[in-house]
Parts: sequence; C-alpha cells; structure tokens
Amino acid sequence: MLLCIELMFFAISLNFIYFSLFTFNISGQIFALFIVTMAATETAIGLSLIVISYRLGDNLDYNSLISFMFTKKKKLFLFFK
Repeated sequence: MLLCIELMFFAISLNFIYFSLFTFNISGQIFALFIVTMAATETAIGLSLIVISYRLGDNLDYNSLISFMFTKKKKLFLFFK
C-alpha cells in the first residue's frame, strides 16, 4: 500500500514539473519539491515503526503491526525512556 502512495506522489510531482516547464512557471517545480519531501518523511516514519516493532517483539507480521499500539503500550513507553 505504501509503495502505491509513493508511486502516485512521484507521478504527480512529475506532472507538476512538466507543466511548469511547459508554462514557464517555477511554482510547479517548487510544489514538486514539497511533494518529494512529504514522500521522504512518510517513508522514514514507516521505516521507524517497523524497526521499533522488530526491536520490541522480534516479529514483523501484519497482525503484530496492526495491534502494535494496543498490546505493547507499556513496552513502548519503556523503550523510549
């Protein structure tokens, strides 16, 4: 799912870049830069959640990621202290 969102972000940013080159306006390129920054932060947050989940339970299946905040709440707060 996250890969699909990343591909859509990059396709939209390419459209902004091409239309800004076509209309000789730089605002599309600036907006594309913001989109790439947003995609990079999304990837960093997702990767950090996976790393924390692995450190707490040595398990990376889908069900553990869904119930991550509900079952390991005490361990999560102890992890950050």
